[in-house]
Amino acid sequence: MKDPYDVLGVAKSASEKEIKAAFRRLAKKYHPDQRPDDPQAKERFAEISQAYEILGEEKKRKAFDNGEIDASGKPRFHGFEGGAHGDPFAGFRRAGGGPGRTHFEFHSSGFDQDPLGGADIFSELFGQAFRGGAGGAKRAKRPEGLGDINVVLDISVEDMATEAKVSAIFPDGRRMAVKLPRYVEDGQTIRLKGQGAETPFGDRGDALVKLRVRPHPRYRVEGRDLHVDLPVSLRDAVNGAKVTVETPTGKVAVRVPAWSSSDRTLRLKGRGLPVKTGGNGNLYAHVRIMLPEGGDAALEALYRKAEA
Repeated sequence: MKDPYDVLGVAKSASEKEIKAAFRRLAKKYHPDQRPDDPQAKERFAEISQAYEILGEEKKRKAFDNGEIDASGKPRFHGFEGGAHGDPFAGFRRAGGGPGRTHFEFHSSGFDQDPLGGADIFSELFGQAFRGGAGGAKRAKRPEGLGDINVVLDISVEDMATEAKVSAIFPDGRRMAVKLPRYVEDGQTIRLKGQGAETPFGDRGDALVKLRVRPHPRYRVEGRDLHVDLPVSLRDAVNGAKVTVETPTGKVAVRVPAWSSSDRTLRLKGRGLPVKTGGNGNLYAHVRIMLPEGGDAALEALYRKAEA
C-alpha cells in the first residue's frame, strides 16, 4: 500500500481541512461515474478512499503517524518490522542447537533466547496456540485484528432503500459484491468474514466495509425520511392535477390539490428509507410552482386585464 499522504498529495503537517479538501478534489476527479472509459479509475478511487479512511479520522491518523498501523489500517507488530518482504517472522534466524534441537534467535529487538528451553516468544506474543504438543506444533490461531483491512464503500440513497447488491473494491484490487442489509446508515461498518488480507497463519483476516452515503441530486435525507422538490406548473397549482413523483423505489402518481402554493408539502407514507424496527420512513414532496419558460401570452393578458 502507498503512503496515504502521497496518495492524497498532502504534507504530513497538513491540517484536517487540507486533507478533506484534497480527498474531495481527487474523489471527484477519479470517481468511476465521472470516468466511465478509464479502466484504472475504480482502483485509483479505491486507493484514494483508503487513504482518506486513514487520514480522515484523527485516531487512525495518529496511529499511522506513530507506526501503530500501516497504510491499509492493519496493526503493526513492533519488533517484527525487520522482516524482509513483509514477513513478520523474518527477524528470526535459525541457529544451531544440539542433536534434534533447533533454536531461533531474534536480534532486531535484542531478544536471544532458546524458545524450546526457556521463554517461548511465540507463546508470549500469541498465547498457547504456538506451544508444541506430543504430535508436534499446534496450528496457530490468528490474533484478533491481524489481516483485517478497511474498505470505504460509497452507496446511493436508492441502494439504501432497495437492499441493493453493490460492488466493493479492496485495496489489493479484488472486487466483491456486497448485499446490503435491510437497514443501513451512513458510517455503518459491515464485517465480511475471511475476506481480508492473508496472514502468516494460513488464513485471511476480515474486511471491514464502511458505508458512506453519497449526496443525492434529488433527495434530502433527514433520519429515515426523504424530502424532494416537486415542480408544478401554475395551471396545475391553481386547478389541481395528478403528477408523478420520483421515489427511490419507482415513480408514484400523487394528487396536487387545487390552489396549492409553493412549499405545500405532500406526504407519501412509507416511501422513505427502511427503519430498524420495521417499516419505512416517509417521503415529503415540496411543491415548487414553476412559471413557463419563454413566458405565456395568455397568462400575461389575464393579469393585465385584472390590473385594469
